[in-house]
Amino acid sequence: MKFAISVPDALFEAADAVARQQRKSRSQLYAEAVAAYIGARGASAVREQLDAVYARQPSGLDPALERVQFETLDPNETW
Repeated sequence: MKFAISVPDALFEAADAVARQQRKSRSQLYAEAVAAYIGARGASAVREQLDAVYARQPSGLDPALERVQFETLDPNETW
């Protein structure tokens, strides 16, 4: 799909230089940049959703489970 966008001249020139350096078309460079941005936002959105879940639910161990875990540790083992 083709579309037109406007970017500041300095950004356009820097992107063109990177495209030439990496031997990519301008279209490929912009497509990869948009894909990376969307991927980063996707990861951020997942983290935000997890943060929301943990804000509502306690994330600590159940005290009984924590006690059992400590009982199974070798007291002579050094960390």
